[in-house]
Order: sequence, then C-alpha cells, then structure tokens
Amino acid sequence: MSEFSIYLTLGAEHITDPRGYDHILFIIALAATYMLKDWRPVAVLVTAFTIGHSITLVMATLDLVQVSSEWIEFLIPLTIFLTCVFNYFQTFDENKKPSSLNRYLIALSFGLIHGLGFSNFLRGLLGKETSIIEPLLAFNIGLELGQLAIVFGTLTVTSVFVTLLRVKRREWMLLLTGAAGGMSIIMMLERLPF
Repeated sequence: MSEFSIYLTLGAEHITDPRGYDHILFIIALAATYMLKDWRPVAVLVTAFTIGHSITLVMATLDLVQVSSEWIEFLIPLTIFLTCVFNYFQTFDENKKPSSLNRYLIALSFGLIHGLGFSNFLRGLLGKETSIIEPLLAFNIGLELGQLAIVFGTLTVTSVFVTLLRVKRREWMLLLTGAAGGMSIIMMLERLPF
C-alpha cells in the first residue's frame, strides 16, 4: 500500500470513526435541511468545510498557528450548536436554491476550527515524514470522502423518512437538528475551557 493510500484511508477512517462523533454530528447538522435530490449543493457545502479545515490543518501541522486544544475542543461543539441554530431558520421553498453564499461561508469558517482539531491527530502521524505535502493532501481527500459518505447516508435516511414514510420535512429536520444540538450542548458543558 502506498503512502498516499495509507493517509487517504486514515483521513476517511478518522472522520467516520464513531469515537470522533463531534465531526460526524457537524456533518449531519450541516446536511439536516437537505434531501437526496439536493446532493450537489450539499457536496459543495461540505467541500467549503473541507477547504476551511484544510487551511488550518496545514497551518497547524507546519506550526504556523497554535491554539489551545482545550479551546478547540470547546469550539467544535459550538460550531455544531450554531449550525443547528441556523437550521431552525431554514425555509423550505421548493423554488428557492437550497443553499446560499452565507451557508458556504459559515461552513468554510467552521472548517477552520475543525481543522485545528484534526491537526493534533495528524501531527502525531507526520512526526517522522520528511515531506508532508503528499500525506496532507491524501489525508484531506480521505476526510472529504468520509464526509461525503456521511452526507449521502444522512440524505438517504432523510429522503426515506420524508418521501416514503411521509414525515413532514420540517419535522424531520427539527428532529435531526434537535438531536445534534442537544448533544453539542452536552459536549460544550463537558469541555468548558474556563
């Protein structure tokens, strides 16, 4: 197995690992207002998040930025909570595009915070590497693929409940968002940095 494949797999496994459920919750909260037919804008939204966390992942891995891990561990569930708050104000007009520039900018910004969380894990892996460019690229691609798998799972489940089981779309979104938001509040309280 090549070095690229190893880091690609590590990235995908890291984002989908149930023990790191805070990142999974964020992706679920991000996708909670969408249906399977909206997969393209959601994929772009997740890519904006990936771009954000790739930037800080590179900067933190190269020691260009250092932020207290206690604060990062608190800010990650805060991004989940804020995403859930934004979801409550989402309208479901079928004639309107499902995403806006603001949602993309928010996803990019929150990605910056999550990248700092990923950096501690990746820094430990890259300790002996002479060149970090290929491992960083592979790891980020793996993260993106893992995130897209979570998105497609979320969108598929949403579409089954809304289309086949006739659950009202807003009620389903409120259920997903409420669950993610509730868990994020518990995580914030457990991770208070002060």
